[in-house]
Amino acid sequence: MQVKFSEEEFGKLKEKLRIYEWAQRTLLTKIDILHESLRTVDGSPIESIKGRIKSPESIADKLYRLSVEVTAESAQKNLRDIAGVRVICSFSKDILYLVGLLRQMPGMKILDEKDYVTRPKPSGYRSYHVIMELPVFYSGKAEDVVVEVQIRTEAMNFWSTLEHKAKYKYKNRVPKHLSDELVMCADKIAELDNRMFLIHEIIALINRDIGSK
Repeated sequence: MQVKFSEEEFGKLKEKLRIYEWAQRTLLTKIDILHESLRTVDGSPIESIKGRIKSPESIADKLYRLSVEVTAESAQKNLRDIAGVRVICSFSKDILYLVGLLRQMPGMKILDEKDYVTRPKPSGYRSYHVIMELPVFYSGKAEDVVVEVQIRTEAMNFWSTLEHKAKYKYKNRVPKHLSDELVMCADKIAELDNRMFLIHEIIALINRDIGSK
């Protein structure tokens, strides 16, 4: 069953999504400035930054699954991931460092944090989620808008994309043998992330030692 907004509510939602997009662009700009500033010091741990806005179809489906009204107002009230920013960093050790920098951003308010890096989901999913609220000024008005930030490594992101494809293929009913394989891969990816960071640290120590001679 495909759930849809009524024509009237769809029009209201489109207006709200514009405001979410402005909030997302504001946060993307702030994180990009942070990225540029870090590059001029010791190098930025950020590999890439990407934003996305949930589609009306995805919003309607999620509201339906939450058993709440499929309206624009209900979406704003019940969903915290309409606007999203994904930050891909070099190593898992960088994630908490970047979260700390987000906490220091002026004019922002952190509503919630979910650490799926040190406490992964049973599926094996790993990422750090920060729910942020920031003011958007438009047409002489100000509105606080919620944006979700996800911070993960490239390996975690690749795994998440693979899991998403499996869920889509099997309509969220992934066979046990495949879900078990995904969990095992997630554990190995976490181990690989840590080993790659160790190699990075060893190289940095060697370079410092050479530079001091």
